[in-house]
Amino acid sequence: MLDSDSSSHDRRIAVVTGASSGIGAASARALAAEGFLVYCAARRIDRLTDLATEIGGVAVACDITDQDAVTALAQKVGGRCDILLNNAGGAIGQDPIETADPADWERMYQINVSGTLRVTQALLPALEAAHGAVIFITSTAAETAYEGGGGYCGVKSAERYLAGSTRLELVARPVRVCEVSPGMVHTKEFSLVRFGGDQAKADAVYAGVDAPLVAEDVAEAVRWIATLPEHVNIDRLVMRPRAQASNWKVARNR
Repeated sequence: MLDSDSSSHDRRIAVVTGASSGIGAASARALAAEGFLVYCAARRIDRLTDLATEIGGVAVACDITDQDAVTALAQKVGGRCDILLNNAGGAIGQDPIETADPADWERMYQINVSGTLRVTQALLPALEAAHGAVIFITSTAAETAYEGGGGYCGVKSAERYLAGSTRLELVARPVRVCEVSPGMVHTKEFSLVRFGGDQAKADAVYAGVDAPLVAEDVAEAVRWIATLPEHVNIDRLVMRPRAQASNWKVARNR
């Protein structure tokens, strides 16, 4: 693992939030393989340290809902950032509107929207200095509503419009603003966290689905966008497994 004082003048810099697992960890590996020095940011420093050691990156403990932590992340990264992957986020619960807990919705908003805003603001000067790109990982939850998805669809839609507004506001400045919108991605933690650790409910999400996406599939999209010429902007890339035609139309073998 490299420390924050390591020389990186001849290397492109990437920052990945939510890098401790899933899409974030896979994307950090993919970007490192392309030669980026990756700052791996998340709350769980033990996992980050292992990942940073593996890929020759930098582990930074950062809760993106904490402004001081985000400021410290930006200070550690310094004056240049070629790629910012706004990946930290997640769903909490799948209750219908009638019984949904407002505290769950507020927590999702803090992570997916307010936290993403904080990180984007903090690293924008470094992105502009590098003629870099910010990539938002949203979700097909922002494509259309589904039952039990009111809270998550809402926050991912808000994050989508955060990305869109940023793109419009920065159009005359040298920063690409891109979005990847994945559908069903089978990772170890996403659904488990959503259902409060209920493994049976988490497993049921993917039951009978022939080859859902995996984290590495999304990471490949991130890698591709990150390595495009700076005049090429991918406004929105929607990706699903072949077995998923929409948020509610999924082929299952059972």
